[in-house]
Amino acid sequence: MEAIGLLVTLEARPGKEADAEAFLKSAQPLARNENGTLKWYAIKIGPGKFGIFDTFANEAGRNAHLTGEIAKTLGARANELFATPPQVEKVEILASTPSKN
Repeated sequence: MEAIGLLVTLEARPGKEADAEAFLKSAQPLARNENGTLKWYAIKIGPGKFGIFDTFANEAGRNAHLTGEIAKTLGARANELFATPPQVEKVEILASTPSKN
């Protein structure tokens, strides 16, 4: 059950918007391979502004994600792609709806 999450906001460097978007899309397979990550979303908030939202059942899953491949790759490319460091906020899931088929 989703209990906690992460909300990460990212602002692309001018001229790097397409690269930032492509980078976020390329992380999807990495997220799928993380056992503790229940849901993972890469989102576009507006021109040059992006986000990542993911959910976890427990702190162990969230910590594994924060030290996993996506975090390592993001850290390695952050200065190249983003104008400011990623803003990472730990959040609690208060309510959600089940996936609809």
